[in-house]
Amino acid sequence: MSRVKNKAYSMLGLAMRARKLVSGEFATEKAVKEGSAYVVIVAGDASGNTKKQFQNTCTFYQVPYFAYGTKEELGHAIGKEYRASLAVTDEGFAKSIIKILEEI
Repeated sequence: MSRVKNKAYSMLGLAMRARKLVSGEFATEKAVKEGSAYVVIVAGDASGNTKKQFQNTCTFYQVPYFAYGTKEELGHAIGKEYRASLAVTDEGFAKSIIKILEEI
């Protein structure tokens, strides 16, 4: 795993510990619709339907969207079981994470 990839996962872990991240399909969708999500990350191995749904929702609500990592990697990064989707609810964390993801 590259250093940049590790950096993205450690930022997600920090955001989780700071309680600035929600995970799971319902919580992620709720955060986007309430306007509290600054970036949404969906696992690359999530179902096509899940990816499409979040892509459409994020486009509509103008929230940056990334397909990144696997469900296992995302879950591990935030200290949980498999996670197909998560939303960062803090602007500072989101900007850092977006910058890292755009480098990859």
